[in-house]
Amino acid sequence: QVQLVESGGGLVQAGGSLRLSCAASGRTFSSYAMGWFRQAPGNEREFVAALNWSGRNTYYADSVKGRFTISRDNAKKTVYLQMNSLKPEDTAIYYCAADISVLAVVSPEARAYEYWGQGTQVTVSS
Repeated sequence: QVQLVESGGGLVQAGGSLRLSCAASGRTFSSYAMGWFRQAPGNEREFVAALNWSGRNTYYADSVKGRFTISRDNAKKTVYLQMNSLKPEDTAIYYCAADISVLAVVSPEARAYEYWGQGTQVTVSS
């Protein structure tokens, strides 16, 4: 069983920054591929960013490329999402997800991830 707990959400003005954190349980966190997704009211959950076990392979949605950075600290069992130049359209609940399958690869597909956090609200005001 893997538990994921997000934190760091909040209210920020357009152009501002936030850093989300996702603390994970599980003895083999360093082997997981991790992802961030988001869901705005009335919209489907959408992919934001993902990285592989080492953090060297990353993948971003076009809408956040150049503004968001995903990273991980395997010693702390934590994955981060640094969000800069935030826009009102970034407003959503942000979810952390873990793919614990053997040889997990970076994937933008929600169905690839077996475990999900409860989400953290990010609100960007104009």
